[in-house]
Amino acid sequence: MTTLAITGGQVLLPDITVTRADVLIDQEAGEILEVGDDLAADADETLDAADSLVTPGFVNGHCHVAMSLLRGYADDKPLDAWLREDIWPVEAELTADTVRAGTELGVLEMIKSGTTAFADMYFFVPTIAEAVADAGLRARLGHGVISVAKDADAAREDAREGLEVAAEIDGMADGRIASAFMPHSLTTVDGEYLEEFVPQARDLGVPIHYHANETEDEVVPIVEEEGVRPLAYAAEKGMLEDGDFVAHGVHVDESEIGLLAEAGTSVIHCPASNMKLASGMAPVQRMHEAGVTVGLGTDGAASNNDLSMLDEARDAAMIGKLAADDASAVPAEAVVEMMTRGSAEAIGLDTGRLEEGAPADLAVIDLEEPHLTPRHDLVSHLAYAAAAADVRHTVCDGQVLMRDREVLTLEEDAVRARATEAAEMLVTAAEE
Repeated sequence: MTTLAITGGQVLLPDITVTRADVLIDQEAGEILEVGDDLAADADETLDAADSLVTPGFVNGHCHVAMSLLRGYADDKPLDAWLREDIWPVEAELTADTVRAGTELGVLEMIKSGTTAFADMYFFVPTIAEAVADAGLRARLGHGVISVAKDADAAREDAREGLEVAAEIDGMADGRIASAFMPHSLTTVDGEYLEEFVPQARDLGVPIHYHANETEDEVVPIVEEEGVRPLAYAAEKGMLEDGDFVAHGVHVDESEIGLLAEAGTSVIHCPASNMKLASGMAPVQRMHEAGVTVGLGTDGAASNNDLSMLDEARDAAMIGKLAADDASAVPAEAVVEMMTRGSAEAIGLDTGRLEEGAPADLAVIDLEEPHLTPRHDLVSHLAYAAAAADVRHTVCDGQVLMRDREVLTLEEDAVRARATEAAEMLVTAAEE
């Protein structure tokens, strides 16, 4: 056994309180051995956390990581026009190589901002899994299944690919990678394919993840055509069970919040994307009060435009207060919970907490900055003031992925160069 001690810092505990302590890690098992005083003497290696806050690694509950290639490509449009006019035409030109380049750029950004786990829906998923494994992160991945604009054979083939990919990648990277069946949304996959393939996903034993109630345009067609709200429709299709998780949940009514709570289906709140696309304000406080597990996600960098969970936490707190018309709604403690253990529970990964026996996934935040001074309340600072650039060290599964801002598992300059070239190729191909 080799051991690593994170020493000299303050530690965010599972009850969202802070105490001075060291963290001792079994690197071979990827597990926290102890959180306590003066543990450096018991370690083979140390990581300095003086004047820093040691937190659980952040968990990005909903992302399209390779869309980092489209950061800034198309802005200032509503969701439907943005997708159909700009994003989907470029994505039609994707290859495994360009997805690999975009994934590496995205996971590099995540490591540098303290994210150690994420859920991702996209294409060329085995390539994404390989990049995640090499970078050292933890993830739940799935192929985004779409039936619109496809004939029946192509639609079924796409759904079969979703199942095959889920079976292929589940358990990769010594268990750091898990999978899910991921129909894109309730309006982009026809009901007949949901009825055919969701039961097969249940037989496979993987959860279901999809976009739901992101905009009014995703609600009205289902109400008009099916006569029920979208999440009632999802329940009819077998897509609202314990362990499932939906992205956005902006336009949910009280009946749907009740369905989520009763089923044990979680919601991933993506406030920056929802604001940028003018999709609306999710009723996060009402969901919390009803007992719905709510995690936090960035969505893709094309609609955010970054992958920082610290930025997302601040956005979640601010928009949560506006949505509830209550300054006490979605407080700092709630958003810190959402971006750590809340997201982890939502996407079904065992992480997001610092305690004995937990996976050794953590971030170390440098507090020696003007915007983090004075230190009245470190939980408040984490929610409202800390930034991605404040992350000193990132550890996942007991392995140091970044030390003193230097990423150890990726060559940053080479990643950025490959991503720039890949993005240019994509845009050129789409515009020809």
